[in-house]
Amino acid sequence: MRPSEAALRHLADRLGVSYEELTTGRSPRDATRLRAAVTDARRALATGAAEDAAELFAEVRDEAERLGFAEERGAALLGLGDCALETGELTVARDHFEAVERLLAGEPLPRRIPAIRGRAVAHLLAGELRYSCYLLESAIDELNASGLHDPYALLLLYTAAIAPYMDMGAHARAVRAAELALALAPSVDDPGLIARMHRGVARTLIAEGRTAEADASLAKAQELYEQLRIHTDLAHCHWMRGYVHAQDGNLERAERELRTARDMLASKRAALFTVQVEVELADVLRRRGRTADAEALLLPLLARTPAEGAADASGEPDDAADEVGLTADRGAVHAGGAHRLLGLIADERGDAEAAEEHYCAALSLLERTGAAGDLADLCRLLGDLLRREGRLEAAMDAYRTGLGHRAAPGTTTLGPAPAEPPM
Repeated sequence: MRPSEAALRHLADRLGVSYEELTTGRSPRDATRLRAAVTDARRALATGAAEDAAELFAEVRDEAERLGFAEERGAALLGLGDCALETGELTVARDHFEAVERLLAGEPLPRRIPAIRGRAVAHLLAGELRYSCYLLESAIDELNASGLHDPYALLLLYTAAIAPYMDMGAHARAVRAAELALALAPSVDDPGLIARMHRGVARTLIAEGRTAEADASLAKAQELYEQLRIHTDLAHCHWMRGYVHAQDGNLERAERELRTARDMLASKRAALFTVQVEVELADVLRRRGRTADAEALLLPLLARTPAEGAADASGEPDDAADEVGLTADRGAVHAGGAHRLLGLIADERGDAEAAEEHYCAALSLLERTGAAGDLADLCRLLGDLLRREGRLEAAMDAYRTGLGHRAAPGTTTLGPAPAEPPM
């Protein structure tokens, strides 16, 4: 016969423990302690190296599992996924995010949204743009169809969707996602997420040629990240501002911002992000006439193995950068960009054979990603090269390939646009 609740509460009071601890064996003090440990690990991830933060998250995960605290275990697994994203271990990141989704399978969908967003970002970084969009759009549709109008969850999803939409050339969808994110922002009290939204919105403004507004949006994000001391995201602001200046032709400022971003990311051992910035820095160096520096920066990114170090613009080893290269499965869009730049450099020095090799390597990488704008630009370069060589049929094939990817960016592959939330 089970004792009554009143009897159990009386017994708990006599024993000096809580009713919950007596009936479940779990102390509220343990839950508070674990949540505080997750906060400490988040702070470590924001201000230090991801590997160090991962150790803290792993300790919380293990203890939460031992004590039976599912919510705290999920928070620790989410943190481990974010750490793996930063270090470029994309398969590991996906595994952690999927574990969170399984753990919270019985919870309302908004509780699982951060993990879904994390998994989508992992696929985006791997070059799987369509699947990243699919995950985000499916979650948006499910939230809206079920009437679960959670502003935080929706803002997280719309903000995350901007990057893959832009990379695929689906500019109208990216702009609409940015508009919806801006409309949701006043309902969300999370400065970090608001800053991330401003970063995403800036991408759509750049595409519309509104560079001054894009820079202003990035300045807002940068100010918030500085207040929050979130170093990786602050580095991303410098990265994006470098991109804005490069698009606007202000190459000196672009180089300065990209070098700042690279140094910040390298100091945090954010390996994949570091090498992606290096590709964009190499583009600026080439445009400034420093071809040798650009080439010295690019070649190690494609040839690097775990036993090798990164190289700086002078070609010297850089111990600050983590050892990771760009491949078809990790940073595929930037890997294609690196080959494109090396092709341009070879073309400019009159080495048509090497240029064609690099352009074809870039084409192979980019075709699987669906990055429509990059593909169209690359096919134009390859077609022009082949035409100058007198290979007109091959040139026409290259042009057709580029036109095919621009014909309907992000329509049939993505399906109908996701339903919009009630505003």
